[in-house]
Amino acid sequence: MRHRTGVAGALIAAAAVVTLAQPAHAQDVDCSSFTYQEDAQSVFRGTPGDPYRLDEDNDGVACEWLPHRGLTSSTTRPTAPATLAPTRPPTIVPTRPATLAPTRGVQGGLGGASNTGPTAWDIAIGTTFVAGAALAGGYVVRRRRAQRR
Repeated sequence: MRHRTGVAGALIAAAAVVTLAQPAHAQDVDCSSFTYQEDAQSVFRGTPGDPYRLDEDNDGVACEWLPHRGLTSSTTRPTAPATLAPTRPPTIVPTRPATLAPTRGVQGGLGGASNTGPTAWDIAIGTTFVAGAALAGGYVVRRRRAQRR
């Protein structure tokens, strides 16, 4: 009897794990997540297969419309300073780092990120777990009472 109960429990657990297993979703990253093209290019090179679709035309260059570091403008030329006096080097202001964190966070509530709550399948799985736990508890209580007699 113990063997059958153990096998039944293992089958229920395996069925629950297999049906709930889903592929992991990529983080929400697109070209608007980056300030400069070089940041997007480094993420593009670091992830095989372009899962974030940063290279729209498949030419190997990610987010081509983003500005490059060090360029002032594509339509004007920089002018030379009026004086030849020594100047201080410009201070570099750090920009927003290119991170792969989600932009909108996690929407909590019933069913994880679902806005509609648990599906019928979720409720059926939960009910199966509760019924299995109740049956296992009843079985243990029954065996202990039988051993005391």
